[in-house]
This record gives sequence, structure tokens and C-alpha cells, in this order.
Amino acid sequence: MTIEEYDAFCAGLPATTSVVQWGGAHVWKVGGKVFALARPIEGDDIAVSFKCSEIAFRLLSEEPGLRPAPYLASRGLIWIQRFSMESMDDAALRDYLAESHRLIVRKLSKPARRRLGLPEDSPRSSS
Repeated sequence: MTIEEYDAFCAGLPATTSVVQWGGAHVWKVGGKVFALARPIEGDDIAVSFKCSEIAFRLLSEEPGLRPAPYLASRGLIWIQRFSMESMDDAALRDYLAESHRLIVRKLSKPARRRLGLPEDSPRSSS
């Protein structure tokens, strides 16, 4: 996945905004809360970090090409970084990005979700 493909996918999720910050990271937010960030690492390759469930965090942390997200995980946050495609292809990454978005939306208040035009109950996505 290129940075352009990553940006296009995240832009397609409901009520998202983006900013380039923290030394050139492409940061995607929903309701002002970060759900994904990516930065170029070499050539067209990018390192992508995303929020996930505790179970996914434990499983993914052990896989080649994945690790607890630098800085975020060391602060106790449940975030994974994909830095190579060794064990997660782009289709799976898109699924995890959508799930990260859903996890963040779920934590937003009902009034915030309403303002953003998001479902108040935020059901689990089928992807």
C-alpha cells in the first residue's frame, strides 16, 4: 500500500479528517481522535499504525512485519504498526484500519456521533 492508497482508503471512511504532523506522519482522525497514522519508510513503503482489540494486539505483536506501535504502545495504548507485508497484506490492513475507525467511533459520545452523522450505536462492521 502506498501513502496515496492509504490516504484514499482512510478518506473513504465516514466523517474522517486528516493532517500531516509529527514529522511528516499522515494522521487520520474521526471526531478529533486518531484512528490511524502512516509515514513513508523506504521507497513507496509505509509504516502504518492503528488501534486494535486486546486479542488482536496479542496475536499481531508476534507476527513478522508487525510490532506494538512505537511510542503509542509504550504509553499503554493498544496499537499495532505494520512495517512490512510479511504477515499482513493490504486487504487485511484495510480491514484493520476500518476496525480501528470503528473502535474510535464507539468511544465518541452519542452527541458527537450525531454531529458527525455517525450511527449512535456504532454496530460492528462486517468487514
